[in-house]
Amino acid sequence: MTSLPNNIRPNLAGDYPKIDSTALIDPSAQIIGHVEIAADVFVGPLSVIRADQRGPDNKVAPIVIEAEVNIQDGVIIHSDAGASVVVGARSSVAHGAIIHGPCTIGRECFIALRSALYKTTLEDHVWVGMGAVCKLVKFPSFTRVPAGSVIREMPDVLELRLVTEEEREYMEKVWAANSRLRMDYLELRKKAESIRSSAEKKADNKK
Repeated sequence: MTSLPNNIRPNLAGDYPKIDSTALIDPSAQIIGHVEIAADVFVGPLSVIRADQRGPDNKVAPIVIEAEVNIQDGVIIHSDAGASVVVGARSSVAHGAIIHGPCTIGRECFIALRSALYKTTLEDHVWVGMGAVCKLVKFPSFTRVPAGSVIREMPDVLELRLVTEEEREYMEKVWAANSRLRMDYLELRKKAESIRSSAEKKADNKK
């Protein structure tokens, strides 16, 4: 097996992360255990994605990050023993958010700064506002969870409004900005590798 960076490592059950070659993982992020990261994902500095607790069958359920997700600085994704987490394609998980499984996040969701999800399901296009806490609930598509709210049962969910068109546009802008950032960093990495390779060749020629 190809040697992995120190920040990408197996869990105690021997599960290695599976990361698409197009994903960008910051060197300070920690990717541990049964984690599957799809194409064009961005994982920012100091984030932790850790799948390492064995269930009753002695196996670790996966944490799956689908294509084009952006996970920003300081995000923590973990799960109860034997439980999985799925973050749907093109979703944004903003700075300092916590997702603790079992959780299922749909496509193109927006999870704002410092929000926390536990045993929660989001259908597609859900907005979770800054600092919101969601526990043991399921949100229909296009639901908007207000900043700072605590949602713990279905009657709380039924009182929420839907995402507006302006909010949907904002969600798209957040995703697009971080997608561009991933591409910029990858381009910078290519340039750095090219410079290093050129320097090594010059050093070898001088020997």
